[in-house]
Amino acid sequence: IAINCSALPETLLESELFGDVRGAFTDAKKDKPGKFSQADSGTLLFDEIGDMPLSLQSKLLRVLQEKSYEPLGSNRARDLKARLISATNKDLKQLIEANLFREDLYYRLKVIQINLPTLRERREDIPLLIDHFIQKFNRHQGKKIERVSPEVLEILMRYEYPGHIRELENIIEHAFVLCRGAVIQKSHLPPEILHLPEGEDPTLSISERTLKEKEWAAIQIALRKYNGSRAPAAKELGIHPATLWRKIRRYTPV
Repeated sequence: IAINCSALPETLLESELFGDVRGAFTDAKKDKPGKFSQADSGTLLFDEIGDMPLSLQSKLLRVLQEKSYEPLGSNRARDLKARLISATNKDLKQLIEANLFREDLYYRLKVIQINLPTLRERREDIPLLIDHFIQKFNRHQGKKIERVSPEVLEILMRYEYPGHIRELENIIEHAFVLCRGAVIQKSHLPPEILHLPEGEDPTLSISERTLKEKEWAAIQIALRKYNGSRAPAAKELGIHPATLWRKIRRYTPV
C-alpha cells in the first residue's frame, strides 16, 4: 500500500492515512478504512515523505512511537501492524535546517537507510528504462512504437534529470501523445529538455553542475520557508533581494 504525501492537501491526506468513522464529519455516512488499516500485516510506503505537512508529521511520529493510531472521529486506538517505508528525493537534513521537517521524525524513520544513485549517475540504465517505458505505454495506449531515434537517444543520454526516473517516464509519455509512427523523434520531446536554461554552459563539469543544483535547492527551501517572500528568503541566504531575483530568473527561464 502506498500514499503520496505530495498529491493531496493536508486534510485529505490525514483522512486518507488514518481513515475515518461514521459521523466523523458531515459526509461521513459509513466507516472508511485508511492506509494504516489497509496495510495491516503488510507494508505501507510513504512516497515523497519530505512533502508531508509539519502538523501531520507530528501525528505520524506519535503513531510510530505508540505503534497505534485512531481513525478520525474515533477515540479508540487501533494497533499498527504494518511495516513502514518512506521515500524522498529531497535532502531531509536541509528541510530540517529550514524547519520544514521534524528532526525527531527523521531519526525515527532512519532505521535502515538506502541511498539510490540518481539517474544521471547511472546513465547506462537510460536505454533500458526507455525500452521499459515504451513497452509500458504501448500496453496502456494500444500503440506499436518500437524505439527512439538515435538523435533522441543522444538527447536523453545527455539530459540531467532533476526529476530522476519519473521525469524520464513523463518524457516518454509526452512523446507517446505526439508520436504517430513507430519511432519517437526529436519533435515529440518536451521543449524544456531541448535547450539548457539561460546561462547554462553545456561544458560544465559534474562538480560545477552539482554546486548549481545545491544553490537552486537552497533557494527553493528558503522561498518555501517564507511562503515565496523574496526579501526574508534573500536575508536567510545572505544575498541581496535583487540577486535572488536574478538567480530565480536564471533557474526558471520563461
